[in-house]
Amino acid sequence: MTTPEAEQSQSAPVGEPVPEQAGAEVPSAAGAAAGEGSVREDSGGGAGTGPADGAAPRPEERLERAVRAAEQALIEYEIAVDTFRIEVENFSRLHHQKLGPMYSRLDELDARIAEAKAARTGDPEDIRLADEARARVMPMPAVEELFHGWMDGDGLFPEAAAMLTEQPVRPPQRVRPSEEARKLYRELARKAHPDLAQDDDERKRREEFITRVNAAYSRGDAPLLRELAEEWAAGPAPAERGPSPSEELYARLEWLAQRKELLTLVARELEEGAIGSMLRIAPDDPDRLLDEIADQLLAQVAEREAELAALLGEPDTSAGASGSVES
Repeated sequence: MTTPEAEQSQSAPVGEPVPEQAGAEVPSAAGAAAGEGSVREDSGGGAGTGPADGAAPRPEERLERAVRAAEQALIEYEIAVDTFRIEVENFSRLHHQKLGPMYSRLDELDARIAEAKAARTGDPEDIRLADEARARVMPMPAVEELFHGWMDGDGLFPEAAAMLTEQPVRPPQRVRPSEEARKLYRELARKAHPDLAQDDDERKRREEFITRVNAAYSRGDAPLLRELAEEWAAGPAPAERGPSPSEELYARLEWLAQRKELLTLVARELEEGAIGSMLRIAPDDPDRLLDEIADQLLAQVAEREAELAALLGEPDTSAGASGSVES
């Protein structure tokens, strides 16, 4: 997957009050004096978005274009960060569900091997290593095992919380949702982003809607995303942005820049974390990476079992071990 920083480098800068950098056209002083405004030249001679009839542009017009460009750049960057975050969370959950038992088996085999070596040699150092290996094996089941998948150390699993609130329980099937789901998610995030709200009520409506969109996308539920797209299209149209005082526009640019800095920290933590580092190994197919890790762990388990059988030299661990040990 393309990391958030890589995607942001292709977008307009956030917090930069120079609209030319975002592709905005600014009328020159001579053009404004001549009544040209921001008229774009084209083959048909039509006018663009500038003031008509020679009217001078408003003082806030240039700043408003900078704010709009910065807002769109921030939205694109936030979409990239959220997309990567969902892949990291899905990979982490599937990694734990699919590979957790293999890691536990390896820890148990390592402890048994160390104990067999210590019993054979009686060396104090081997005994110490055996005690350390056994200590690494959890003697009690984890919290999630005790509560049968309902709770982990941080609280209820999403599936359990959904069940308690009578919501559908649908765990993710893949790390990366389908292309259709990704396309629908991006379109909805651009249209319904809370930062486009003009008042508190509109922001609340958008935040609640985006929460539903994120939940559907994390499960890769393309049909539900299509329903949400239809729901948004039928809802109230976003209010048109009206002119704002210069002070408010500058404050808006400052907030956008601070938000970008916060998202940059979040993206860096995701990318530098253990799961993010693993995802960079196979950016095009993270699901295949899980299968490759599983194959490696199975091979390690087989090696450890063979080593343990050779150390014990007895058929009392498993029926398959006895046939391979005796010669």
